[in-house]
Amino acid sequence: MVKRIQLFFEDHAFGVCAFLGEKLGIATSSIRLFFIYTSFLTLGSPVVLYLAIAFLLNMRAHLRKRSSIWDF
Repeated sequence: MVKRIQLFFEDHAFGVCAFLGEKLGIATSSIRLFFIYTSFLTLGSPVVLYLAIAFLLNMRAHLRKRSSIWDF
């Protein structure tokens, strides 16, 4: 049951922690724990940062896919 939940979140996550871990050379699990602990300590304010980074990564992926301005 726990493994199914873990696989669900890994498949449907935004990839923010993996992206930051790859760029900074830090383990992804450490970054995830950092977001979880700071979210509890600061009553959820890092969630806003996480979602902003997810939005930027999503926009970056969409901008890289288009080959011309007329592709919508």
